[in-house]
Amino acid sequence: MRYLRMLRHFWGTALAAELEYRGNFLVAALAALGGAAGSIFGISLLYQGGYQPGGWKYEEALLVLAAFLMLDGFAFTLLSPNLNRVVEQVQKGTLDFVLLKPMDSQFWLSFRTLSPWGLTDFVIGLGIWFFAGNRLELGISDYLVGFGLLAIAFVMLYSLWFIIGTSSIWFVKVANATEVLRALLEAGRFPMQAFPAAYRFIFTFVVPVAFLTTVPAEAALGRLTEQSLGLAFLIALGLLLFSRVFWRFALRSYTSASS
Repeated sequence: MRYLRMLRHFWGTALAAELEYRGNFLVAALAALGGAAGSIFGISLLYQGGYQPGGWKYEEALLVLAAFLMLDGFAFTLLSPNLNRVVEQVQKGTLDFVLLKPMDSQFWLSFRTLSPWGLTDFVIGLGIWFFAGNRLELGISDYLVGFGLLAIAFVMLYSLWFIIGTSSIWFVKVANATEVLRALLEAGRFPMQAFPAAYRFIFTFVVPVAFLTTVPAEAALGRLTEQSLGLAFLIALGLLLFSRVFWRFALRSYTSASS
């Protein structure tokens, strides 16, 4: 309950500060609409002449795109405003003040603020999800299973981002690695089956892009096996636990830049 009260205070303060510049919402909404329109146009080009990449129908591919947009909105709303600052705090030594606070340092670094402008991507993705689901005649249970896998995808992305941010304790220019991660995630706009076998292997077992977007869509479509569901859960849990252990281990090597 204490941490829930802290979240309410953190996010309430962040929203009050961000809403002082309400024109940013219009800019963010227009940018999100433009990006979504461009993505839909790109997918539409793939389906010209009746071609179905990887055997996926057009509406099924829209589910994958919707999952990507919701994940991207989550990243812009919560991950980027918080975890991208870990590198800066390590470099400037302000991480010292975080470690001295009477609360868990990983919690503070992960949820200290948020950017509501990323919610436009999430809402657009949600709209595309329901549009495609309606065309595919999905039921309530299908939506619930899909959203459950999306929640697992959120945990995976958070864990990967935090692990990269943690490595800034040893590597100064780790911010570039975050951009590499974002670039790899761009592949999640399309079903993994549309890629050659070598790329599918990389996007499944090296960087789990498939589990972030394609697997939630497969779950909503009723194609997900129990083995795949269990694997997705284990990967998310493993990454989350590793991010925790890795953070504790990294703090042993942390030396203040301000001292």
